[in-house]
Amino acid sequence: MEKDKQTTLPGYKAPDIIVEEKQEKKLYQLPDYLKAINSTKERLMDSDDMAWKKKYPAFIVNKCMSYHEDTLPEANKMNQLHYLPNDMQFNFYINIVRPKKRFSKWYKSNIANIDVVKKYYGYTYEKARQALSILGSEQIKKIKSIMEVGGRKK
Repeated sequence: MEKDKQTTLPGYKAPDIIVEEKQEKKLYQLPDYLKAINSTKERLMDSDDMAWKKKYPAFIVNKCMSYHEDTLPEANKMNQLHYLPNDMQFNFYINIVRPKKRFSKWYKSNIANIDVVKKYYGYTYEKARQALSILGSEQIKKIKSIMEVGGRKK
């Protein structure tokens, strides 16, 4: 009975009961966007979740699409129209690119080795990159051991 009296008092508001739902943490990752563009044609930007639009990595998607011969012209067009909103760029790819499984390896430059060669020979970045293509792996290891400075390694 005590509870009923409290709820009927003027100005009394019962506390809201907060039910915690286990929400799935959404990750807006590059593979999701690329999969939607290349194969599933799922319209991620049309959902109620505004984060799909905000987290769209336009530059990276353009770079990924430029690795394939059949999507190179489209990637070039999007690079020319870089000022378009993210959802327009995504919709362009969804509607223009034909569904196909596309896979390409990322080009990774060997910056650590370039820095070692730059310091060892006193070269500029471009010269060190050229020298790196000539040097063998054993020579690079030898240069690294010579250039190694004492102390803790991270």
